[in-house]
Amino acid sequence: MADTILVALISAVVVAGAVALVAIALRWRRKRRRARGSPNPAGDYASRAAWGGSRGALNYSSFVFMDVDGDGKFGQADRPIAGIVVRAYDEKGAFLAAVRTNNGGFANFVMSAKKHRAVLRAPGTYRFSVSVPKGWRVSTGNEDQSLRLDTMPGAPSGLAGEDLPKAVGLSPGRFIRGRTVTEAALQVMGKGRVLETRALLPGDFLVGLSSDADTLTISGSGLDRRLALTPYPADLGLLRSDAIAADAALETVDFDAVTALPFQKIPCGHAGLDWRNLNALTSQYVKDSEGYLNGNLSRGRVAYTSSGHPAEFAGTTPFGFHSIMLTAAWLASEGEVALVESWLDDELVASDEIALSALAPVHYAPMLKAVTRVRISTKHYWQAVLDGLVLVR
Repeated sequence: MADTILVALISAVVVAGAVALVAIALRWRRKRRRARGSPNPAGDYASRAAWGGSRGALNYSSFVFMDVDGDGKFGQADRPIAGIVVRAYDEKGAFLAAVRTNNGGFANFVMSAKKHRAVLRAPGTYRFSVSVPKGWRVSTGNEDQSLRLDTMPGAPSGLAGEDLPKAVGLSPGRFIRGRTVTEAALQVMGKGRVLETRALLPGDFLVGLSSDADTLTISGSGLDRRLALTPYPADLGLLRSDAIAADAALETVDFDAVTALPFQKIPCGHAGLDWRNLNALTSQYVKDSEGYLNGNLSRGRVAYTSSGHPAEFAGTTPFGFHSIMLTAAWLASEGEVALVESWLDDELVASDEIALSALAPVHYAPMLKAVTRVRISTKHYWQAVLDGLVLVR
């Protein structure tokens, strides 16, 4: 009896295998026939007559951008942001999928009435919710949007939306942080008005900034300095005396002139400096590389620490190291810590640890009057992205 059952099972497996092989062979023949094309030229450019039976798929996309100027619309000053999570829910509120924005700023949800892998497969009202990073501001006020999809015969996916989700603008949380070993006074200005005055006591400090803040001054104990604020958080490191004067002529070093290629090692002599373990690349050179896009201020080329190893730029004569924009290259390294060490010949004049994010750069502004070498390394050897280097020479 057992032998009979075993024979029956083997026979069933053999039959099923044969059926599967036949199906594969037929599918292969159909694909081969389609690939070969038709010998009849009459239908080469004919208008489509049958618009039913769509079996394709399309991306239904939510676009998220870095609202650099904070005006609530995607303008020329703004740029796409990568790595932001967008979630889709059906009309009953059931969670469907979470997708991160790509290097174009798009979170793509596959839409198809026929494809089983599609996220959006049937008519209905869907909600798309942008996950806002802690401390960030939604400048467009539309992080949650609901839109309806309907059946559309002849459409590539068999479905069509009433519209695409409107662009969602995010502005990074802004703050000033640093350390001091003596008392000083901090003042935040905005459009010529004093927005906040605060006494700094020895130790670490963290001051939140409003969207109107554009200038910071610190005075007292020889720590006097003035800094034009950017749309991003700033880290002053340890406040040191004899900072770069407010009226000093600032020189911005970028990396667009390194090469016309999308990627190249930075050669010694670029901007009159020696460079070690630093490469320049475009934001689109590496796929799904959040920090290479989000830390790219010029939309041209940025520098990064090659293979995450310590990197340096140096000069034969002293120069002022005013500031630099630093970003973690990958979202997987969110919270990586950069160590920035500055020397004047053989003397270490500054050493600061800067917490990095892949979502937006931090404006590190030590404002050192005279250095000859700057070394940038990361605690866990993830790549750091550099842009907007500002010197005084």
